[in-house]
Amino acid sequence: MGTASSGSVPLPSLEGLKDQARRLRNALEAEGQQASHSKALELVASQYGFRDWNTLHAAVGNRPPLNPWMLGSKVKGLYLGQPFEAEILGVQALQSQPGRYRLTLHFEKPVDVVTFESFSAFRRRVHCTIGENGRTVEKTSNGRPQLELFW
Repeated sequence: MGTASSGSVPLPSLEGLKDQARRLRNALEAEGQQASHSKALELVASQYGFRDWNTLHAAVGNRPPLNPWMLGSKVKGLYLGQPFEAEILGVQALQSQPGRYRLTLHFEKPVDVVTFESFSAFRRRVHCTIGENGRTVEKTSNGRPQLELFW
């Protein structure tokens, strides 16, 4: 079992993999199990079907990214014209629509989705479908994409 060549599980970026290892280490320590960062990296490599971290690191470093939006990544953009910073909580490539992705975003600060001055409605989490350009097909009443990601 040297590589995850089946293609069934897309590989995150190196940053995403290291973040997974940090979260795994923190979870193990919260349960009273001591684990070094290198041990957590080895466990993450194993989860993706690689014999060790170095092999996984080489595989990820030698391939183009599958898409720029990876689970756990931080993103910036506009939602209904309002600027935001968010973490990607969910990402799914749509098989029926190549080049389109379903994302779940968690905003660092709630975004007011109402343009009236008399009241507000804040959202902290949104689901959207974006293209490879980082924009939704759906538009607001002024013709702008409902959501735009910047990178």
